Amino acid sequence: MIAFIVACEIGFWVLLGAGLAARYLLRARALSTVLLICVPLIDVVLLAATAIDLRRGGEAGFTHGLAAVYIGVSLAYGHQLAAWADQRFAHRFAGGPAPVRPPRTGRAHAARERQQWLRHLLAYAVAAAALAVLSLIVGDLDRTLGLWAVLGPWGIGLVIDFIVSFSYTLRPRT
Repeated sequence: MIAFIVACEIGFWVLLGAGLAARYLLRARALSTVLLICVPLIDVVLLAATAIDLRRGGEAGFTHGLAAVYIGVSLAYGHQLAAWADQRFAHRFAGGPAPVRPPRTGRAHAARERQQWLRHLLAYAVAAAALAVLSLIVGDLDRTLGLWAVLGPWGIGLVIDFIVSFSYTLRPRT
């Protein structure tokens, strides 16, 4: 399962890079659109493969839980990551404007940190929903308890991220 997750991550970057190359280097807008639309399909493939593996009797464990984490992070941060890559690709290869840097100080920085934490919370919620769906597909709660192990450490990270992110609201960087 780990190899499949890694393959999906590689596929994400390959499709994103190919889509941007088609758009800016080849000027093939239609091809670019098709390639970029395929990027989120990787999440569907990963979820389906995980469900199939579990349904066929695969032992639910941490690696299956990582598939749900990947899906949550991909859905919560994927569009932002694609926009980040698009800005840099357009600037480097198509004469586009320099990428906009996020604010580093003041209230704008604090607002961005809160927004990023909310995105982190969304990733966590999507992963939990994916785990619930996988548990329902398997139909045996005892067999799927191992899936949920990924949420504990991630939950601690989410709380730490909350404290750090919202601390800038109380005491903004100067």
